[in-house]
Amino acid sequence: MKNNQFAIIDRTHDQKIAELTTIGFLTTQPITTATSLWYQLLTYSFPETNDPAAIQTALTNILATPTQNLLSYIQDDKPITTDVFYLVALQLLQFEAGLDFDLLHPLTAIKKIQLPFIDELILDKNTLIDAWYLLLNTHTKNGQTYLDLLTSRGLLTPLYDLPAAQKPVFFNGKALAVFNPATLIREVVYVEAPLDTDNDGQADLLKVEILRPSETNDSLQVPTIYTASPYNQGTNDHWGEHITHDVTVPIKHKSSQPEISGEQPFNNHFTTKISTSETKYATESFSREASYTLNDYLAVRGFAVAYAAGIGTKDSDGIQTCGSPEQTIATIAVIEWLTGKRKAYTTRTGTTEIKAWWSNGKAAMTGRSYLGTLATAAATTGVEGLEAIVSEAAISSWYDYYRENGLVMAPHGFQGEDADVLAAETFSRTINLAEYQNIRDYFDNYLTTLQTSMDRITGNYNGFWAARNYRPNIKNIKADIMMVHGLNDWNVKPNQVKALWDELADVDVERKLILHQGEHIYINAFRSIDYTDMINLWLSNKLYNLANTAEQLPAIIAQDNVTPETWHEYPDWNSDNQAEFFLNDQNNLATDRNQNSSFVSFTDTSTPAEFKKFKQEPKKWQAALMQPNDLLQQANPTKLQFMSLPITEDLLLRGTPTVKLSVSSSNDHGLISAELIDFGIQKRFNISPTIIQKKGLPLGHHWREDDLREFTLSANETNSKMISFGHINLQNQVSAAHVNELTPNQFIDIEFNLQPIFHHLPANHQVGLIIYGTDFAMTQIDNSEGIKYTINTTESSLIIPSLAPYSTES
Repeated sequence: MKNNQFAIIDRTHDQKIAELTTIGFLTTQPITTATSLWYQLLTYSFPETNDPAAIQTALTNILATPTQNLLSYIQDDKPITTDVFYLVALQLLQFEAGLDFDLLHPLTAIKKIQLPFIDELILDKNTLIDAWYLLLNTHTKNGQTYLDLLTSRGLLTPLYDLPAAQKPVFFNGKALAVFNPATLIREVVYVEAPLDTDNDGQADLLKVEILRPSETNDSLQVPTIYTASPYNQGTNDHWGEHITHDVTVPIKHKSSQPEISGEQPFNNHFTTKISTSETKYATESFSREASYTLNDYLAVRGFAVAYAAGIGTKDSDGIQTCGSPEQTIATIAVIEWLTGKRKAYTTRTGTTEIKAWWSNGKAAMTGRSYLGTLATAAATTGVEGLEAIVSEAAISSWYDYYRENGLVMAPHGFQGEDADVLAAETFSRTINLAEYQNIRDYFDNYLTTLQTSMDRITGNYNGFWAARNYRPNIKNIKADIMMVHGLNDWNVKPNQVKALWDELADVDVERKLILHQGEHIYINAFRSIDYTDMINLWLSNKLYNLANTAEQLPAIIAQDNVTPETWHEYPDWNSDNQAEFFLNDQNNLATDRNQNSSFVSFTDTSTPAEFKKFKQEPKKWQAALMQPNDLLQQANPTKLQFMSLPITEDLLLRGTPTVKLSVSSSNDHGLISAELIDFGIQKRFNISPTIIQKKGLPLGHHWREDDLREFTLSANETNSKMISFGHINLQNQVSAAHVNELTPNQFIDIEFNLQPIFHHLPANHQVGLIIYGTDFAMTQIDNSEGIKYTINTTESSLIIPSLAPYSTES
């Protein structure tokens, strides 16, 4: 295993003493020797008991040297050497002798695992305090700090009784779990949003579920971690499946002047409630919210947590609109209530107002996918009180989610899904059947207009998609942003976060980015990186104004795709080491252009048996695509494959690759797809994490748990891996909104981006580019036309914006 910690911050010796005193490790009583001080520190490492005999027994089970137990060593008053201290530390951190470390060489293991340590020959009292403080901030084998491990075993329960005015408590710049989970207050309020999406003449009310510390009833004001999740109150999966679109549809010729369709506006003439009374306390509660484990971690550390499903969901008003401005307005209404600028009520039908009197007026948003998307959308409004967002696998433009360069496009694994399907799936007002009967016709009509406006006929960018594009409003963002994205996420693809990252460079906010090697997943319970600690540091700074140098976290942390459990810091995604590979008729990618005109062709077709198989199992199509053309296909290829020579040293490929082609179609329409391939035999990461221990990560004392996970290498070697791709409709040569006529067999020049990459290419591997037509995993598919495409290789190339020798340095 390798430990990667970025959230440990520097503290002065006096600050360390003060913080250790606050949590009980140090007292005001004088201690004469380092050995006696060490014994005191160790006695607090067994919070399950206060029996001295039991503690001494525990110390006898720990080795201080390969031949002497810890209690005996202390009783002999021997010096605390670095080897002795870290041999004990490895055992406290749950590492195993013989498996993780050698009893004779503990520091060798410390360095190999990348655990922080203090390199002093003999530890005196002051150095021992520094070493112990660092140890408490060091990750255990199971992916949490030693202090958090002790917290889960009850170390901080005496601090539950601290007066509210003395909370929260921070250690090394991060909030501690000093709030009793058993006394968390759970309440429901109904926030009034300034819109009427269900056309009933009244402002939409939104159900919000809140967990807050009981200390807020004693005048403690806390910030709020807010997750907007349309899935929170349930989903209509069967409905979504029923209206999923058939993708066996041929690419069609598009008119040069396609109709631009828009949505009908919602009712602007509605009434708001008139408050008849006011209360401080909610009348409705809940038993178990649909929680996010990162929020669970923060809930006992001095942060209120709020969940709202939004318009069109169970127990709220309105209808689902899939990313529209109305959904954003509803999302920020909750923040406006938290800052005192909007009303909420104790019930959905009553007029008793309730304020967020316990809120300190600061909020952060968290969540992945649709949840992170709404956090991003909210941030682009510049709403006051939203201080930070943690945006995980978030959409920044819905067009790039469901369309691409004039093509209808599926999120990977969800062929036939579209905006209407997602709106229907998340319209959970259907669960309250009597209520649904009253609104069914209205929503059905809206869904019909949505289906027309989203335009699956042309796949063009239009007013519908412009309304769901948050990027033009990135300039309005005031919240600091922590972005998280998977480099193998083909659902919400990496171009979504790359666009946000790039445009934030010109906005006066802090931006941080973590890129992992997974797909569409959370990473808050991974062993090799201190993600939760970083978020704690980040939000303690943003929401409590704690001066903890959170701004000094690395700009980009990217996980290596070759060596397990390895993360590196980088200043930016882009750099200036551009490389251009030219295509030639020998199927090579070469750095020198072939000056002689050369034309190669392929036909976009499959045998009936292949078509049926690939449609049902797109993974088999992908595997076949990366195989060399067989003897039959060499004469009549269904794709073109170009490969570089084997590289001579490890390279780092990063940025957004671009494909430039001079191409013709045998018809007046067509599409081109491309994949960038890493060719080379190696064991590669599984893009889904491995569960190391089910519920192995406690989030507090007698509180909730998370599954400890990590990316692992596959058991078998593979000879290739697709690392990027892109698609374009040949009639959208200028932009996704503009249609060009396409003359059969006439060459045109096109240029389109592939998905952004951050890829370590090992020596002796080859860069590969595959040019093809139908993408069975994402595009609409058809086998009736057999369009022939021809490439002029002399005028075609692949550009990788940064290709440089691989280095662990930035």
